[in-house]
Amino acid sequence: MSYRTNPSKPLGVAGIGYAFMGKAHSNAWRNVASFFNVPAFEQKVLVGRDAGQVAEAAKKYGWTESATDWRAVIARDDIHIVDICAPGWMHAEIAIAALDAGKHVLVEKPLANTIAEAEAMTAAAAAARACGVQSMVGFNYRRVPALALARELIAEGRLGTVRHVRASYLQDWLADDQAPMTWRLRKETAGSGALGDIASHAIDQVQHLTGQAVTEVTGTLRTFVAERPGPNGPEEVTVDDAAWATLGMTGNISASVEASRVATGQKNSLRLEVYGSLGSLTFDLENLNELNFLDATTPVWEQGFRRILVNEPEHPYLEAWWPQGHIIGWEHTFTHQIRDFLVAIDTGAAPSPSFEEGLQVQRILAAVEKSANNKSTLTAVEHKSLATVKEA
Repeated sequence: MSYRTNPSKPLGVAGIGYAFMGKAHSNAWRNVASFFNVPAFEQKVLVGRDAGQVAEAAKKYGWTESATDWRAVIARDDIHIVDICAPGWMHAEIAIAALDAGKHVLVEKPLANTIAEAEAMTAAAAAARACGVQSMVGFNYRRVPALALARELIAEGRLGTVRHVRASYLQDWLADDQAPMTWRLRKETAGSGALGDIASHAIDQVQHLTGQAVTEVTGTLRTFVAERPGPNGPEEVTVDDAAWATLGMTGNISASVEASRVATGQKNSLRLEVYGSLGSLTFDLENLNELNFLDATTPVWEQGFRRILVNEPEHPYLEAWWPQGHIIGWEHTFTHQIRDFLVAIDTGAAPSPSFEEGLQVQRILAAVEKSANNKSTLTAVEHKSLATVKEA
C-alpha cells in the first residue's frame, strides 16, 4: 500500500465537510503554498451531504469539484490526502476507510466520540503508518506561534521545575437559553459538550506544553439549559454546557481545567498559565500574538511579567509571514497545521499530534466524564498499549 504511485505528480486532496471547520481548513489549503515550501498538491474535491450547498462551498473555497459520496471519493486514484472536518460521530468510519485505502488522513479533534472508536482509528493508523501512510489529529492551537514559543521556553528549562498549570477555555455562544438546538448538543452526534469540544484543546495544551502525561482526574460536568428550541419544538440537551477537572500528571505536576460554552462575555478565551520554580508563563487566545513571561531568576525588585510580541521572524512559523509587528490571526494556525502535515508526508517524519496522542486525550475525557458521573471521585486515566487494543 502506498499513498501514490507517481510521487512526481501533485498530491490530490479531498476535504470532507464544508461548514465551520471545513471553511477554516479550506482557507489553509488555499493559502499554505503561497507562504511555505510544501510539496505540490491540488484541492481536488470537497465532500458534503447537500449537493447544492457543497458545490457552492467548493467554488467559493477553491476546490476543483464537489461530491456527496465520501466513499466514492476515497476510492479515487487521484486522491492521496483526506481531510476530515465532518462531525465527530463520522470520524471513525471515514478515517478507517481512508487509511485502509492508503490515504493520508488529517482529522479534526477530538479524535472520535468514544474510546472504542478512537482505539480502532489508532490501530488503523498504526497499520497504515507501517506502509508509509501518515495521519494526524487537528489540535490546531499547537501551531499558535506564542504557544510554540512557550513550549520551547519550558523545554529549555527557563521555568525550572514546572509545578502546576491552569487552563481554561471559555465561550458564550450558548449563554442565551434560546440559542437553537444543534448537533453539538446531542450526545449521539457530538459525544460530549464543552468537554470534548473545547476542554480537549486545553487538556492537549497542558500535556503538550509540559511534556508530561495526565494519569488521574477528578471531574464535574454541568448542563445549565436542559432544553433548546428545535425545528419541531423544544429538544433535550444531552451533553454538558461546562466542565471542570483537576489533573494529576507525571513529573509531579498538578493542573486544573475549566471549559464553558455559557461563560457570558467570553468569546473564545483559551487561557493558559504555567508556573515553575524559576519562572511563569501566561497566554490568552484572544491576544494570540502575545506571550507573558516572568523570569524569577532576576532580582526580585526587577521581577514582573513582560509581554513578548511573538511576531519576530525568529519565532516559530513567522519567518513566512509579515514584517515584525504585523500580527497574524486565528486562521493562520490551520495554515501552519497543513504545512506541518504536508512536510511530514513529504519527508516521512512522524506528524504530531498522532492518533495515539488523540487517543490519550480521549481517555482523559472519558475519565473526566466517569469521575463526574461518580460524584467527582478520583479516577485513573486508562493506559493501554496498541498491542492490547488490537487483541481486544
